[in-house]
Formats: sequence, C-alpha cells, structure tokens
Amino acid sequence: MALISTLKPLLTTGWSGGDSGWGIKQYEARGGYVQLRRILNEKMSQDDLINEIKKSVLRGRGGAGFPTGLKWSFMPRAFPGDKYVVCNSDEGEPGTFKDRDLMRYDPHSVIEGMIIAGYAMGARRGYNYIHGEIFEIYQRFEEALEEARAAGLLGENILGSGFSFDLFAHHGYGAYICGEETGLLESIEGKKGQPRFKPPFPASFGLYGKPTTINNTETFASIPFILGVGGENYLNLGKPNNGGTKLFSVSGHVNRPGNYEVPMGTPFQTLLEMAGGVRGGRALKAVIPGGSSAPVLPANVIMDCTMDYDSISKAGSMLGSGAVIVMDETVCMVKALERLAYFYFEESCGQCTPCREGTGWLYRVVHRIEHGDGRPEDLDQLNRVTENIMGRTICALGDAAAFPVRSFIKHFQSEFEYHIEHKKCLVDPAVQRAGSGFFKVGAA
Repeated sequence: MALISTLKPLLTTGWSGGDSGWGIKQYEARGGYVQLRRILNEKMSQDDLINEIKKSVLRGRGGAGFPTGLKWSFMPRAFPGDKYVVCNSDEGEPGTFKDRDLMRYDPHSVIEGMIIAGYAMGARRGYNYIHGEIFEIYQRFEEALEEARAAGLLGENILGSGFSFDLFAHHGYGAYICGEETGLLESIEGKKGQPRFKPPFPASFGLYGKPTTINNTETFASIPFILGVGGENYLNLGKPNNGGTKLFSVSGHVNRPGNYEVPMGTPFQTLLEMAGGVRGGRALKAVIPGGSSAPVLPANVIMDCTMDYDSISKAGSMLGSGAVIVMDETVCMVKALERLAYFYFEESCGQCTPCREGTGWLYRVVHRIEHGDGRPEDLDQLNRVTENIMGRTICALGDAAAFPVRSFIKHFQSEFEYHIEHKKCLVDPAVQRAGSGFFKVGAA
C-alpha cells in the first residue's frame, strides 16, 4: 500500500511504499523531534502551545471532526493526580486503512505528537490503542517506542527538561466497538469493551477515572508538522474551518487504491483522478465518502463536492475518517447494503437493545430482499427500524448502522423496489461479475 503525499510531511515526504525509513534515525533526518526539542528547550507555555494548535483549525481526523486545540483546552490544568493522553488507533471501520500506514511507515510522528500533547496538557502517561487485526503494526510501534526511550525522548526528565512522559502500546482484539472512545478506555482497563454513559466525559473522568484526552492517530501525527510551519500556515493549506491536509483511504473500483494526502477542500474529482479514475473506464455509480457508516452519495452529488467536513455534510453525508469507497456501475446496491448491514449486525456490542436487536432486523430484511423474498412493505419497515435505533443508544455506533440503510434506500430506492417486484437484481449478474466481489456477505 503506497502512501502518496502531495505536500511536505504530515507523512514521510514523497513516500512511495518502501519499508526501510520508519526508524528514529531516518525520522530525525527528516526533521523529526525538532519541535519537541524546541518546546522543551524554550520551556514553551502550555497556553501558547494549545493556542498554536487552535490557530491551525486542526479537526479530529478519526471521524467526529472536533477541533483539536479546543479539546486539549478541556483538560483540567490544576488537577493534582494522574492525567492521560490516549491515541485511538483502533481502525476497524470498513474502508479505512490510513492509521495503520502511518504507524507502519512513520510511527515516530505519532510518538512525537503524543509527547507534545502530554506536555501541553500536563499529562505524564499515554497509551496507543492499536487495532487487534494488525498485530505487525503493533509490533512496529513497540519497536519505535524502544527507540524513543533509548534516545531519552520518553521516560523521566526528558532531555533534562524536568518534563516526564511515558507511552505504552495496547493491543486490542479486533472489536469494532472499541473504536468508540469510552469502549476503548474500558478495554485498556481490562474490562469488556462497551461504551460508557456520558456525561461524565473523558476530559473529567476518563482512563482509570482520571482526566483523559483521546485523539486519532492522524491527529497526533499532524502536530509536529503544524508546529514546524505554524498554525496559520497549516490552516491556509486547507480552507476556512477545515485546516491543513487530510489522508484519504481510497478503495473500491479505482485503478490505484491507496492513501492520498491532499489539502482539505480538494475537489473529489481531483482525488478520483489521483487514484487513477474508475477502474476499467466504467461509469461511477456511488461513493461512500467517510467510511462505511457515512451515508452513501450518488455520482451526480459527489462529483460536485470538495473533500472537507462542510462540503460533504452539506451534500448529506460525513467526511468521517476519510475512507472513500468508490462503486462503479457493476455494483448491486442491495447486495452492497446487505454486506454493510451484516457487518454492523455482527459487530454490535449488544449493550443497548435498539442496536442489539435493530441491527439484526436490518440485516435480515435486507438479506430477504436481496435473495428474492422481499415484500412491498419492507422499505417502510427498514426506515422504521432505523428511526428506532437512531439517538436511542449509549454511543453513536447505533446511528452508524442506521445511516447506510437510510441513505441507500433514499438514493437507490428504485433498485430495491425492482428486487422486491422482480425477485432478482436490477444489475445483470454477468455485469456484477465483471466488477469485484468485495461486497459479498462474509467477505473479509
């Protein structure tokens, strides 16, 4: 998988897929740890540091898009006990694969960003929660941590500055629910990974009941670069309210799937061209712009969008984690939705009745339609079930299961109606076979 960067690093400059430049020596040769050393040498104030991040308008890169500097300011400064910085690398959303590449090719950018965050918020401990199905990435991050410790960049009295911070990797076991921040905290504590009621929020009652700030892998990796170029300059790389650059994981029916770093506000058409265009020269049918939980957009809508939070939201979807799933004319939208509904049914943690029972209903009804047993009332039933899930669960992952169903029916209702009336797919099976099989139920 290639990391393709159009700018100087958030990622390794001009990275083209090699696997030998991830170590600390190579990172420092690219300017790594310069910002951490500067902060410690100058004894930069916490307020100045957080204000610089606020100027950048860096919004959380994990999906929610909450302003990072503002989030850091919520950490109580005067709290006398332990405080924690946590990185959410539990990358389990279908279509998303950027964070694992960051940790594979540039793990020290994440480490430096987390140390700086610890300094800014007065935290002495950090954890990186890494998705359980990418164990080799966990091992690499552990190697990078050992390099940082050996260089005196982690531990007590870092570089003689009086500031102490240590960082640990925590290996998950592949549960999608642990991507929800409080479910992640429960898992680190050794409990079943299930979301907590909020409030209290992690900023006041987080890991082990102590104040905690949680950010995404890409968010932390952005911090050294932002401090190097300045918050305002980083903002100007993107557009107002959407500062800087963003990694987009482009997959599906494109000629060059991969991770692409582009300025926020880049037209979708440009991103699609970077990925080589639609595979086989076929017509674009639909795109999921922000991971499988984001509402799908038809081709005529997405082609007028720019890749930023505001434009995608205005179009009726979410930028999310930046996982762009491209579907061409060979895709049966009913079969695609069946696959997504199966995923959310399997991954519901079961804590909340609307999600535990509702995701099963959604999958079974869509499965029935796809396999020729659909009923005229099924589409109304699907919409009713989504209404009974949305806003009625402890965390947002119930909504995540409902959004695809609502949007697929909204934009491709005629395809669902054809299945129900004719007991077969609108898209000819031979045409479907000409495409890929990545929407088969049970596929990896």
